[in-house]
Amino acid sequence: MISFNEPYLSGNELDYIKDAVDRGKISGNGYYTKQCHSFFEKKYGFHKTLLTTSCTDALEMAANLLDIQPGDEVIMPSYTFVSTANAFVLRGATIVFCDSRTTHPGMDETLLESLITAKTKAIVVVHYAGVACDMDTVMALAKSHNLFVVEDAAQAIDSFYKGTPLGGIGHLGTFSFHETKNIQCGEGGLLIINDEAFAERAEIIWEKGTNRSAFFRGEVDKYGWVDIGSSFLPSELNAAYLLAQLESLQSIQEQRLATWNYYYQQLESWASALGIQLPITPAYATKNGHMFYLVCKDLAQRSALITYLKGHDILAVFHYLSLHKSPYFKTKHDGRTLVNSDRFTETLVRLPLFFELDPKPIVKALLAYGA
Repeated sequence: MISFNEPYLSGNELDYIKDAVDRGKISGNGYYTKQCHSFFEKKYGFHKTLLTTSCTDALEMAANLLDIQPGDEVIMPSYTFVSTANAFVLRGATIVFCDSRTTHPGMDETLLESLITAKTKAIVVVHYAGVACDMDTVMALAKSHNLFVVEDAAQAIDSFYKGTPLGGIGHLGTFSFHETKNIQCGEGGLLIINDEAFAERAEIIWEKGTNRSAFFRGEVDKYGWVDIGSSFLPSELNAAYLLAQLESLQSIQEQRLATWNYYYQQLESWASALGIQLPITPAYATKNGHMFYLVCKDLAQRSALITYLKGHDILAVFHYLSLHKSPYFKTKHDGRTLVNSDRFTETLVRLPLFFELDPKPIVKALLAYGA
């Protein structure tokens, strides 16, 4: 069976983990954590970054930093992973779901203004498959309505909007380093602080609500509990593994993009003949080789295609179920029909894509389907 995903080892992960152990400090915010922070801040120009145990934790930190309160409304796409919403629901927010675009699972930015009310506090964009939302539109709306913007860039490392790295445009951004992502450490995440006003408090929330980091820098003579927070820091073992991956970012990206491009070039005519849509990348955006998906005509076609591929020892999977129709949220949704989100729920299928994948057998099987 060709797996849907296989985590890639670049070569130095175990050496760095051993070095972290040998250094005598494997709890968070040590040598390797600082090396990872420095990587992101230097390479992408982010104002401040903080490693977290997951992208979910990074989103929860964002909700805390924005001081989300019960009754505040937060706009986000329905076609996303549950963590996007959970982080704000935990703070008491009312989630207002936005439909997807007709051509892409990302939120339809043209609908945002109609969803803004006096209670709206933030917009959370999701850069689905590492392809940017129209951030000029989002940021202009946020500025005119005095709203915060959080980028859920879980899938979007090393992808750009008009030359600016994703995660670095909104007030706050988040990455995921789950084992299914381009760069991974099993479980991990990153909070990106682009608005300097959040920098000091972010570090306090990250350190369980204490000013411990400032103490170790010699900025205060003792530390204590000064704000809300939690244990959001990953261990040095995770950070050591992650640094080895980051040092191989360029080669990982090149290989994943080569696979993505091979899929597209080989399947373009086949997909058109079957009424299947291939991924669309707007002119303002780049792709980062995170995911290659097909949008089938209907649920029946998708189910048949997944079954066919499984019969040929290829594991392809569908993706998100619209959150507005989830068992938890369906009684809380305001009743709007989100046509495109529901369509992607029923028709989108993801093909295997990982560093060491040979896509040729998959393409061969697909070209034989419907022939």
